[in-house]
Amino acid sequence: MAMHEDQNNERRAAIVAGICVLAGMIAGVFSVVPSVDDPGYLLNVADAWPEVLRGAFFQLLMAPAYLGFALALYPVLRRHDPALAVGFIGSRFVAVAFILCGAIILPLFVTLSRAFLQAGAPEGSAFQVLGELLRTWRDLVNHVAMVIASSLGALLFNLLLLRTRLLPAWLAAWGLAGAALAVAASLLVLFGSVPVVSSLYLVMNAPMAAQELVLALLLVVKGFGPAPRGELVASRTCRPRESVA
Repeated sequence: MAMHEDQNNERRAAIVAGICVLAGMIAGVFSVVPSVDDPGYLLNVADAWPEVLRGAFFQLLMAPAYLGFALALYPVLRRHDPALAVGFIGSRFVAVAFILCGAIILPLFVTLSRAFLQAGAPEGSAFQVLGELLRTWRDLVNHVAMVIASSLGALLFNLLLLRTRLLPAWLAAWGLAGAALAVAASLLVLFGSVPVVSSLYLVMNAPMAAQELVLALLLVVKGFGPAPRGELVASRTCRPRESVA
């Protein structure tokens, strides 16, 4: 009975986690705001305020999706490796904090653009300096700090999967390689070697995104493998008897 209940709990956790990953990816797609990345953003963002607010809204929706994934899986992961499980969920809290920061920054572009237009759009003004600072800060928050925090958590998560075989080893190895590439891409952005809007940055992040999609579908459709559960139950039930003095 206890084994059956554990299996049901793990199955529910896997489904919730998979749905959270898919929801986070969909929200991430809709959080993209092209008008902010456009060279004429100071002129255009004021009129594109619905797009900016939509992006901020969907970026806010990413926060519960990112955190929900970790919270759903934490009870399962903790039983196999408490240290890695705590590190994983801690990294997700940090990533969520940066997601919220990025969402708060977006409406500031609308305010800045309106002030720029009201001032007569002066060339070489302080508005342009402020705008570039805002864009740089947003890139550092979204594409460096958040991605590194999330990727470090992914390294811990996939290392745990590789050790426990809760999911196929090839998927865990894929996740480790993808997370390492994502961290490298963020470091290149941090040091100014690669712009955020570039094919190289997208290519370096593509393996991680693809792995997360496969992970989500696998969690929803199949859940965790049966072997680790059997081992876990055996470790609980097959304990050596205490010797009677």
